[in-house]
Amino acid sequence: MSELIRYNNVSIFQDDRPVIGDLNLEVKKGEFIYLLGKTGSGKSSFLKTLYGDLPIVTGTGHCCGFNLNHLKQREIPYLRRKLGIVFQDFQLLGDRTIYNNLRFVMKATGWRDESKIKERVAEVFRKVNLEGKENKMPHELSGGEQQRVSIARALVNDPDLILADEPTGNLDPQTSEEILVLLKNLSESGRAVLFATHDMLVYNKFKSRTLTFENGRVSEN
Repeated sequence: MSELIRYNNVSIFQDDRPVIGDLNLEVKKGEFIYLLGKTGSGKSSFLKTLYGDLPIVTGTGHCCGFNLNHLKQREIPYLRRKLGIVFQDFQLLGDRTIYNNLRFVMKATGWRDESKIKERVAEVFRKVNLEGKENKMPHELSGGEQQRVSIARALVNDPDLILADEPTGNLDPQTSEEILVLLKNLSESGRAVLFATHDMLVYNKFKSRTLTFENGRVSEN
């Protein structure tokens, strides 16, 4: 199935407050899509509906083979295995090496074989150019390297879809561009990437499909 997301007439609420109304959307594998809009425009709320953190109240939503309208609590971990999530603030565990940051996530999502874990970590670290840094602590890395670790962590379960929520928000322009290029390349390998940003410098680096969040609506351009 090349279609990963389908939303029909979806309205999204945060604490009973309508955030987005009447959203219609289809996302296929291999697409790189910007989510553009000011802070508070609903980008994060939309992403939360995709990983089961916010319910869909009206309309119908499907993501990676899951019906989001009838998502059961026990299904959420299985949905999230099909997603890779990259946040603005890295969310790394500061008390362990970056290898053990990834191992922690993998153990939590069902990996048991230590040799397979080691092999997979090496593979994703190669993809994000972090070879040889496995034993570093997060505080020993630059901001850009820490964000690469969080992208590697998002890749360990070989997701169909990567949700990047302001992933360059804490980075300088050159590092932001490197992260953007990395995520763009990942979409070209067959995954879909949703890249939420309000940074026009980043946005203007590459033209791609864009969803604009404004005044409770999402328009496409």
